Amino acid sequence: MDEAQAPTDPTATLSRFQFTKLLNQDQSGRRLVLLGSIDSKPSLLTLERAAFPSSASAASVLPEALTNVTNLGANDVYYWYMASIGTPSRISQSSAADDASSNATAALLPPDLKINLIHPCVEKHIKKYTPQTIRVVTETPFLYKTHVAPLVARQRTENRMAWIYNILEGRTEQEDIIHRSPSSTRGDDPEGFLLLPDMNWDRKTMSSLRILGLVERRDLGSLRDLRKSDVPWLKDMLRRMVSAVVDTYKEEGESAPEEDTLKVYVHYQPTYYHFHVHIVAAAMEPNATQAVGKAFSLPNLISQLETMAGGAGSGMQDVELTYTVGEASDLWTEVYGPVKEGAEPRHSSPDA
Repeated sequence: MDEAQAPTDPTATLSRFQFTKLLNQDQSGRRLVLLGSIDSKPSLLTLERAAFPSSASAASVLPEALTNVTNLGANDVYYWYMASIGTPSRISQSSAADDASSNATAALLPPDLKINLIHPCVEKHIKKYTPQTIRVVTETPFLYKTHVAPLVARQRTENRMAWIYNILEGRTEQEDIIHRSPSSTRGDDPEGFLLLPDMNWDRKTMSSLRILGLVERRDLGSLRDLRKSDVPWLKDMLRRMVSAVVDTYKEEGESAPEEDTLKVYVHYQPTYYHFHVHIVAAAMEPNATQAVGKAFSLPNLISQLETMAGGAGSGMQDVELTYTVGEASDLWTEVYGPVKEGAEPRHSSPDA
């Protein structure tokens, strides 16, 4: 979403959402993805149950805020209920003189939902969030060079990468950046990177911390572009990124992250082809994006490159990778689907 499209009044924007259909339900029923439109433009709205508060002061008001409590069952000393989080009775019954104290208490209550909006969305977004069969594929160096790399090149056009370059060059989302090294916004420093909260993090629950690291180098699309010569750069970047995250949230008390409470990985295939890393709390409950076949540990990749045979030009383009793809993805419809059927992939390198 570029600067011109950013909604200034989120409530007004969301109220204009016109529902078309329930596109997906996942995360054990805790997340819904709705397809619809806003101002006649296609939109995706994701509604996810928000995390509970981690502070004692916030947790202390939850029991009295429970409403619509229904009994599910009981056995000996065990009881099961369903309930909603409303306004604590001592707040709803407070006098005007108590308003300041009541408002402070109400502010401790956690939000019910975390909401993500993609507006306007395109067909690629809809495919990504549509339920689909997941396939395990094996990508040989030959298959990558002749069929996958040309497809990736098609997705690394200037137009498709503009939103990333806008961030790197200081035009958009600067208020979200939690760390930049170096501090300039030239956007193409070979040693530079920036960190910002992942769109799927609520920005306060440390046990589910998720940070996105964007490098300023523009010659890397994915882990396939990493070479042995990149090992010193990767080691230094990993060290600086983790250190910056720890330093940024060091005031979070007992829940503050430490270097050994964080894990760092990259996706293959990634959602977009500008090299980036994910830094997350190690204690966070893994989801599909951290699963085998999607997430590749950055420290392990560094070790693999470091011990790989060959010269400085040897790299991840020379190894066989097994990962997962959805049947609605271009990779499946244009490459792996045809290969499974014994046909020629639809997209090939001119010299293949």
